[in-house]
Amino acid sequence: MAIQQVAVIGAGTMGNGIAHVFAQAGFKVTLIDVQENQLEKALATIAKNLERQLSKGSITEEVKQSTLANITTQTSIEVGVSAADLVVEAATENVDLKLKIFSALDAAAPPTCILASNTSSISITKIASATNRPDKVIGMHFMNPVPVMKLVEIINGYATDKRITETIVALSKQLQKIPSVVNDYPGFIANKVLMPMINEAIYSLYEGIAGVEEIDTIMKLGMAHPMGPLQLADFIGLDVCLSIMNVLYSGYGNPKYAPCPLLVNMVTAGKLGVKSGEGFYTYTPGSKELIVSKNFSK
Repeated sequence: MAIQQVAVIGAGTMGNGIAHVFAQAGFKVTLIDVQENQLEKALATIAKNLERQLSKGSITEEVKQSTLANITTQTSIEVGVSAADLVVEAATENVDLKLKIFSALDAAAPPTCILASNTSSISITKIASATNRPDKVIGMHFMNPVPVMKLVEIINGYATDKRITETIVALSKQLQKIPSVVNDYPGFIANKVLMPMINEAIYSLYEGIAGVEEIDTIMKLGMAHPMGPLQLADFIGLDVCLSIMNVLYSGYGNPKYAPCPLLVNMVTAGKLGVKSGEGFYTYTPGSKELIVSKNFSK
């Protein structure tokens, strides 16, 4: 099917990035969020990121202006998805919230509309169960920052129609992304592999084997990772990391997926990484410095 009208649910970091790439590729995008101020912030972020692309010579002024012109905003899901060919949900990683949203989308979107979730770990099959169109529900997991990262992890639910998968694969290529199709098991592939590594790095810190800087340096220089696992955890959000580890632990029932107590304590204390200004590192405008805290040991 031809995709022309796209609705994006959620105007946070992932939502504004997803809206950006669709609009830049020429699609008409409705960005939906219940908070008007969040929509205003998202549009400002998109404009700033487009300006950065323009200054680097990767887009023209015409592309910048057409991208912004392709985006409209809406605070009502019912109105925002009424003419959509595709909806991409990018709300908070909370299963109850996503089920509620997909039930609302199913009631409001046209019968032919594809419903995609940007979830990083929650079962697509479970999300699809909240709808009467499970064959048209699929995972479309973008990576952060969306305008820069090339991968789209596409997740087939149990009932996802093969033609829907083919449509989303082709669409991802239109966005200048590289699609990779996986099946619906906890954590899919990206986070089934990544999160236990991050959790093990946190355990190494918790057990006093090495410090924050040492762990990140070894993984960057020894394994050619562009970012150490603890810095990456801060960037993702420690609350998100904990949520995904809990999904893995619950889904597989294997102790190897149990989240490190240090991760649990940091999230409980509100130390969430970049978003809160403090995690394994502290973050201030224009600088980054290591936290030296006795709380990083048993």
